[in-house]
Amino acid sequence: MASASLPPVSRRTASLRRVTSESTVELDLDLDGTGTSHIDTTVPFFDHLLTAFAKHSLTDLTVRASGDTHIDAHHTVEDVAIVLGQAIRQALGDKVGISRYGDALVPLDEALAQAVVDISGRPYLVHSGEPAGYEFHLIGGHFTGALVRHTFEAIAFNGGLTVHVTVLGGRDPHHIAEAEYKAFARAFRQAKALDPLVEGIPSTKGAL
Repeated sequence: MASASLPPVSRRTASLRRVTSESTVELDLDLDGTGTSHIDTTVPFFDHLLTAFAKHSLTDLTVRASGDTHIDAHHTVEDVAIVLGQAIRQALGDKVGISRYGDALVPLDEALAQAVVDISGRPYLVHSGEPAGYEFHLIGGHFTGALVRHTFEAIAFNGGLTVHVTVLGGRDPHHIAEAEYKAFARAFRQAKALDPLVEGIPSTKGAL
């Protein structure tokens, strides 16, 4: 007797546009992608971090952004992170069948970062371990170390994610930031993955 085939699963995608007096952000996301990315935020180091996120989370990501970077990179970077979080939340949909939890420990030369992600529907960020003064360091010209934590806040709170990121070691600011983003990407990849053993929504409450 032939087994019944499962209905096709629709791809988990989102396309968003956000316009303010400080920036314009257009973002397309596919959670069931292969890690392909086309990123242009006008902030080169943030482009680098988002490219790493897409690659290591297996999320297809296109970002086109412009803003008042002649003043500071802060507004544009923050707004891109807000839209990324909103897109993640939209693309996850009802969260049926997801693994929900993910964790990763990622090195980059001397830097080592750990990330844990829970697609909980309860936004929360715990971020620790960056060296003293890291938040003041300029990376790639006008991306400050403080923006690493700030972008994780925006993604977590707009994406409905509980995120823990811990820097366990590191000396080079570039390496530390990139290790953090790669660890987050790998943990998110596990959490968003569809698990064939999961029936319904992975919560005793029945909702996430």
